[in-house]
Amino acid sequence: MAGHVGDRAVVLGGGMAGLLSARVLSEFYTEVLLIDRDTLTGASGPRRGVPHGCHAHALLARGQQILDELFPGLTGQLIEAGVPAGDMATRLRWYFNGRRLRQAPSGLVSVSATRPVLEEQVRLRVAALDNVRFLERTDILGPTTSGARVTGVRVRNSAGEEENLASDLLIDATGRGSRTPAWLRELGYDRPEEDRVKIGLAYTTRHFRLRSDPYGDDLSINPVASPANPRGAFFPKLPGDMSMLSLTGILGDHPPADYDGFLAFAKSLPVPDVYEAIRDAEPLDDGVTFTFPASVRRRYERLAGFPDGLLVLGDGACSFNPVYGQGMTVAAMESIILRQHLRQGTEPRWRPFFRDISRVIDVPWEISAGADLAFPGVQGPRTLKVRLANAYMGRLHAAAARDGAVTAAFMRVAGLVDPPQALMRPGLMLRVLANGRPATGEETVQPLPVLRG
Repeated sequence: MAGHVGDRAVVLGGGMAGLLSARVLSEFYTEVLLIDRDTLTGASGPRRGVPHGCHAHALLARGQQILDELFPGLTGQLIEAGVPAGDMATRLRWYFNGRRLRQAPSGLVSVSATRPVLEEQVRLRVAALDNVRFLERTDILGPTTSGARVTGVRVRNSAGEEENLASDLLIDATGRGSRTPAWLRELGYDRPEEDRVKIGLAYTTRHFRLRSDPYGDDLSINPVASPANPRGAFFPKLPGDMSMLSLTGILGDHPPADYDGFLAFAKSLPVPDVYEAIRDAEPLDDGVTFTFPASVRRRYERLAGFPDGLLVLGDGACSFNPVYGQGMTVAAMESIILRQHLRQGTEPRWRPFFRDISRVIDVPWEISAGADLAFPGVQGPRTLKVRLANAYMGRLHAAAARDGAVTAAFMRVAGLVDPPQALMRPGLMLRVLANGRPATGEETVQPLPVLRG
């Protein structure tokens, strides 16, 4: 251990946020328990606790960098196992408003692993740590407390037996369904304020065996939804001759799960690449739909009081519109914040921790929530900053269709590697002004999606 902080840390939730938290905590606590209601050991496919796991996912570039920092060699291991990988700006085929972005090297690696494959590889690395133990098929009942401090958690195992597990630090990484707000109310604290952007999103996903290769050197074909064309798709290449197609629709315009409806929705996309690839392909499964009503940010940093010995991170702190691919990467960035606090040699205090992860959340939240407000049907305050940013992004995407350097810069910001201010550097702005003429009839206000995370 890098520096002893306590005897036992307990992590609630075995998804990516929980696994990364357990990895970091293992450096500072004698024992780390990770609790989940699912079976984790040997799980190689979608889990009940990750209902979106069968849909298209991607880890943004910053998340990939953090995973390689916490698990050295992981990217290379995935590539050796046959997972497709390449530069985000040269090996992915992006379309905005029906116009293909010109490709140019960004220096950022995209590993096209499905969510179950990526999670399994991380879980195997965490499970191999000597001081980490999984408690599987275990229900979480609620925290135990002493005064103003959380001292552990009550659980019930698969046999129906209840137990109190003591902890020096309890981490809630249970995701969008986090019960911490309700627990706070039961303990006499205020619930956190919430910022909410209702988008009424749905993914519908099918797998196909293709009769020909539509990708060439590309890893994925992604027609991105925009106000002018609010239907979108993520069409990643899988090992062998298989492909996954996730269709997206917002504000109730949801992709059908039945085969004929699915094909018709794909045909309505602003570019023909996807439909032409699947219209004669062999369907391998039935359509599965995942709905996402709203992006929600819980403002724990604004609370007047909060119990010691408890922290929240991952989707429980902020759940992003999944088309932007930010969730896993933000969870990874928050795990690094947790590590920085633990390196001070004491238990992280709730107020400084929530303040610091709020700063991490600020940029991706502004990117995703602001871009969602480019869609006229999405309700929310359209500040001058939001309107100017969306107008500029419209010109930037138009410029990226002509100038690969603009595409590369855009991908570095979308990948949460460079700050948004990088898109306002004089040299890049000149490129945008020179090349950012919208096509006839094209909307000038467009969002900034990547992939779910």
